[in-house]
Amino acid sequence: CTTKPGTLLKHQIPIRTFADWNEDKPGFLEIDLVAHCGDATRGEYINTLDMTDVCTGWTVCAAFMGRSERFCAEALDEVKPLFPFPVRGIDSDNGGEFINAHLKRYCERNSITFTRGRAYRKNDSCYVEQKNWDVVRKIIGYGRFDNYEQLDIIKRIHNTLALYQNYFQPSQKLVAKTRIGAKVTKRYDTAQTPCQRLLSRPDIPEDTKRLLRDTFRELNPLDLLRTIQELISELYPQ
Repeated sequence: CTTKPGTLLKHQIPIRTFADWNEDKPGFLEIDLVAHCGDATRGEYINTLDMTDVCTGWTVCAAFMGRSERFCAEALDEVKPLFPFPVRGIDSDNGGEFINAHLKRYCERNSITFTRGRAYRKNDSCYVEQKNWDVVRKIIGYGRFDNYEQLDIIKRIHNTLALYQNYFQPSQKLVAKTRIGAKVTKRYDTAQTPCQRLLSRPDIPEDTKRLLRDTFRELNPLDLLRTIQELISELYPQ
């Protein structure tokens, strides 16, 4: 397992509750770390920090070398401008890369609510866990990547994939779940892209919506897919 429990400061970072979060508003992110270590965790290797907005599904990934506590905070700071809304809260698992003084101080400086899930309860981070597969593993795979040339390629994949995922990949959200005896009935909303969900919200400023529309008009999904495939070929040379 690549997730080592972070006991330092654990008692100072609250378990996520509805009192801390307003998940009906953009800006509350689930975050998780995906290791590109192959089948061995020895040595230094590349990791991807996956960040998913609970309300809209807007997802941004950042890759960095190693598993340093400081690098997680720096990666979050690096990609924060890629979210078209303020980051208001982050929720992590109990790994030491998150439960540490660096990230706690970062959140305090930036007025970000910092919470954690319950130990051994992956459903507490179900949104980002799904994106770990859909956005990271399905594209980059399970190989070991441990040099800076590969790091540059993975960063370019993440940047291109963020545009494709957020502007052209619709998904449904669970809006209701009812249980009658052993039968569970789930109801989902109409599939929308993260961009469409933002454009439909009255609390998003018009300047932001105009920027989203302009960006959408400039993008070609086929060109983005071709770029991603070319980068994957560089990452896995024949």
